[in-house]
Amino acid sequence: MTTRTAAQRHAEARASHRARSADCPTNRLLDRIGEKWVALVLKELAEGPRRYGELARTIAGASQKMLTQTLRRLERDGLLARTVTPAVPVRVEYALTPLGQSLVPVMRAVTRWAEENIDRIDVARETYDAHDAERRSQRS
Repeated sequence: MTTRTAAQRHAEARASHRARSADCPTNRLLDRIGEKWVALVLKELAEGPRRYGELARTIAGASQKMLTQTLRRLERDGLLARTVTPAVPVRVEYALTPLGQSLVPVMRAVTRWAEENIDRIDVARETYDAHDAERRSQRS
């Protein structure tokens, strides 16, 4: 019989948890829509198709590299479609697919919830931080 250390058992449990988490549909979706620029891209495309330049202007905080990577991942996930129209210069347009459009009401609900509750979250954080600072000062 092989004896395992607590550290080995913990590492095995952690690996098992990661594997289950990677297979969870909810975690997989939240990982994608939780990425920094995804919500803004989806919000813009919910209003209708946009050319790359339009997206770059309205999502000004995103670098060209990050915006391009975000668009590619969303296209890979089937949430948006990229259409290239041959012209000089080449015209590239992005639009939500039906799958992407089905995500819009969910994103709007999350936005609405955040707007209605962010003040309460801010108060909870401030209260927690004040108590945490008090606990740390008592230990010193």
